[in-house]
Amino acid sequence: MTMQTEEAGSPAGVASRESTGAGRTNSSERLSGLAQQHGALVTLVIAAAAASLGFDTFLTGDNLENMALSSAFLAVVALGMTFVIVTGGIDLSVGSLFALGGVLAAWGSRYGTAVALLLPLAVCGLVGLVNGVLIARVRLAPFIVTLAAMLGARGILLAVTDEGSTTYLVDKDSWFAALGQASPGGIGVPVWITVALFVLGAVVLRRTRFGQYVYAVGGNEDAGALMGVPVARTKISVYTLSGLCAGLAGALNAAWLLSGVTILGSGMELEAISAVVIGGTLLSGGSGFVSGSLAGVLLLKVIQNVINQIGSLDSAYQQVVSGAFLAVVVVAQTWLGRRRRVL
Repeated sequence: MTMQTEEAGSPAGVASRESTGAGRTNSSERLSGLAQQHGALVTLVIAAAAASLGFDTFLTGDNLENMALSSAFLAVVALGMTFVIVTGGIDLSVGSLFALGGVLAAWGSRYGTAVALLLPLAVCGLVGLVNGVLIARVRLAPFIVTLAAMLGARGILLAVTDEGSTTYLVDKDSWFAALGQASPGGIGVPVWITVALFVLGAVVLRRTRFGQYVYAVGGNEDAGALMGVPVARTKISVYTLSGLCAGLAGALNAAWLLSGVTILGSGMELEAISAVVIGGTLLSGGSGFVSGSLAGVLLLKVIQNVINQIGSLDSAYQQVVSGAFLAVVVVAQTWLGRRRRVL
């Protein structure tokens, strides 16, 4: 009885190896995709579990409510930033627009809730629109355009507040102030608004034609244009959306603090970028997840909360740890990207 073997160069042997190689490639790509999409969530669960074991006050209602509220404003900004980074862009103006939106909302609250909400949305959305037009139509670099917008928004902020000497207050009994306070369920209204926006953002990015355009622009802009993707319009839309999100976050923050604080938002653009990248969105564009950005925001806030609870550590360590996390994630993204190309 003889045993038949497949020769190295035989069609059957080649097919067998190709089948095995394809299986390994698909498996590796699947694992890489899962790590990119859910890495921040897994890390968040581990960090929260460790914090709850190490600190008795971590899971208290007051602490969780404070973390949720402080996360809500950054999360709304990060939502808009997610769309921008998925297209391969960047928006450095969101921190200044957040502060400007808060001041404009506080000023407009004396004329009613509608003005308090629409004014910051209109102004900040207009700044985002101008950013998008300059980037998409004039083809200027996003870094330069949004850096100029960041400085310009701060200038408008100083002009509106007499170089920071005027603070606009929100009437605590107004309808607008109610948007920043706790709901009957004990959870702040901004948190519920943030959850609703993220659900909507996830649907738009993953289930609509516009979302597919966003991915196409970030994946390969030239190929997308050849396939009929409206590249310029998509870029203008995502930068406008980023401005709107920053303005809305600032308005909600003003309702929470009952005032428009001019010094807020400094460095917020870097926090938002960090949260989005930690959440699995590639800086090179073409890949990203709204849910990952939310997990990235919560992870940063858990780290900050733990450092605050330790007490003996200086607050500067928050930035050190956040920077270290970002560096690790970018290195991991680079490695995963190279591994996919090799496979």
